[in-house]
Amino acid sequence: MIEIAHLTKRYGSTTVLDDVSFTAAPGRVTGFLGPNGAGKSTTMRVLCGLATASSGTATVAGRRLRDVPNPGRTVGVLLDASAQHAGRSGREVLTLSARLMGLAPGRVAACLDLVGLTAAEADARTRTYSLGMRQRLGLAHALLGEPDALVLDEPANGLDPAGIRWMRDLLRAYADGGGTVLLSSHLLREVEAVADDLVLIGRGRVLAHGTTADLLSAPGTEVRSLDDGALAGALIAAGHDVRPLDDGGLSTSASAEAVGRHALDARVVLLDLRPARSAGLEDLFFTLTAGSAREEVAA
Repeated sequence: MIEIAHLTKRYGSTTVLDDVSFTAAPGRVTGFLGPNGAGKSTTMRVLCGLATASSGTATVAGRRLRDVPNPGRTVGVLLDASAQHAGRSGREVLTLSARLMGLAPGRVAACLDLVGLTAAEADARTRTYSLGMRQRLGLAHALLGEPDALVLDEPANGLDPAGIRWMRDLLRAYADGGGTVLLSSHLLREVEAVADDLVLIGRGRVLAHGTTADLLSAPGTEVRSLDDGALAGALIAAGHDVRPLDDGGLSTSASAEAVGRHALDARVVLLDLRPARSAGLEDLFFTLTAGSAREEVAA
């Protein structure tokens, strides 16, 4: 379990995190979203022990990561795929980390195979790696210690469509195996496809936190009839919100049962009746973060 509780971070007089609280649960992928400067990276840096909080806590399984003796065995972290020694090969990078964590030598080969880096690629110096290869190496490094949780910032950056799908399947399998995933990404459709839960942040404050299904569900009903005008009048008279749909018909806050009842009373024949369509993560994101300005201090 990753738990962020009343986390506040200030740089001088600038507050970049303002009482941020949320959890990321085992067995689930939690999407952590917000515009640039919203506080995502700062939250992750505090969680990983790379920055100190002004107040509040950021813990994994109830402990601060900086207090864990062998943190790579508890949390796998990918915040910057370019942060590798340019003169070492990918295999050397992982081998050194495996020794520091006290892992068996075979774990390196297993992780290289898991992320799809060939033997030739693993033995090449990381300065020759493409961005996509660096991301795969970073994921291998995060998974190396067989941690209980992953903290990932833009892990799909530089991956081609096949690589993005591979990463999505990898994270899904990891979570289905009981792991906790905290995932920050600007690829909203990919987050929507894999995330069980969502946290949206803007200007250092949590704007929304809940299951993906709940946050993206749309209340109300969509209806098409032989006389939308008469039906709209009946629904409005009964106190329901009504708006026209771009492709014809009406969207209303009324339940399907209420729509049917009012249509019967108004003698309007219904042609189609269905639950309102979800707006999608992109629409939710822009609605909630509208007006969020980029902070002067990098978050």
